Amino acid sequence: MSDDFLKQTPIAHRGLHDGTKPENSMPAFLAAIEHGYAIETDVRFTKDKQLVIFHDDDLLRMTGDPRPVSECTYADLVSLPLRSPTQSSSCPPPPEENPTMPPPEEGGRGVGNDPPTQSNIAHIPLFSDFLQAIGGRVPLLIEIKNMPHVKGKEVVAAMYDLLKAYGGEYAVQSFNPLYVKAYKELCPTVPCGVLGTAEEGAAKGIQGYIIKHMSLNFWVKPDFISYRKEDLPRKKLARFKGIKLAWVIRSEAEARAALDHVHNIIFEDFLP
Repeated sequence: MSDDFLKQTPIAHRGLHDGTKPENSMPAFLAAIEHGYAIETDVRFTKDKQLVIFHDDDLLRMTGDPRPVSECTYADLVSLPLRSPTQSSSCPPPPEENPTMPPPEEGGRGVGNDPPTQSNIAHIPLFSDFLQAIGGRVPLLIEIKNMPHVKGKEVVAAMYDLLKAYGGEYAVQSFNPLYVKAYKELCPTVPCGVLGTAEEGAAKGIQGYIIKHMSLNFWVKPDFISYRKEDLPRKKLARFKGIKLAWVIRSEAEARAALDHVHNIIFEDFLP
């Protein structure tokens, strides 16, 4: 499978979300498709081992429900509406408060600001429904969320069971190098990469050290590295011969600075 899109196509972080399209929702993904961007998204297990599209460990920020996703069945999740950024304090501001986000253009080319209605309220998607909706129209960058007590072989087998019939381009990444290694072994033709950050408190102990220094790259042999923009430049990243990405880029100025060190950006809050 080609990895060209990782170098050439800007990647919309959790879809092209805004004040009316929550992150990791079908409306945000369809908006990214309309603009021709690749889509970055997150997968994790529910209690009943359904793969869902959701970033956080718990539901509080995006739904107001404090339960961990891992303690909920998909039946528990399906009725919970996702909050838009205007309803969630830790989300980015809506377009009218962000001068870098252009207003919608005639013919639906903008990000869109239609008020939410009962018919378009967004919910947490199943990974299978997400794949069906995207239908290979744009490339995907799929992050496997780190899940304590979930082995790499278990989660990648569940993913591959759904992806083996998928006709579109995709790549897989994770902060957990065991997950990356497991997917590379199962699907050696699929681009697989590690996520990295030097942010204090991102992870504890040896796990934090490995994430910061990408210490297991010699074993995982990643095809690409995605590193937090605030931590650039890094000598080890500069020495890496594969594809390099930066996250999360939120303006043209940040994009220009990051592209001095990486091939491509994972972005939100503006249109590159």
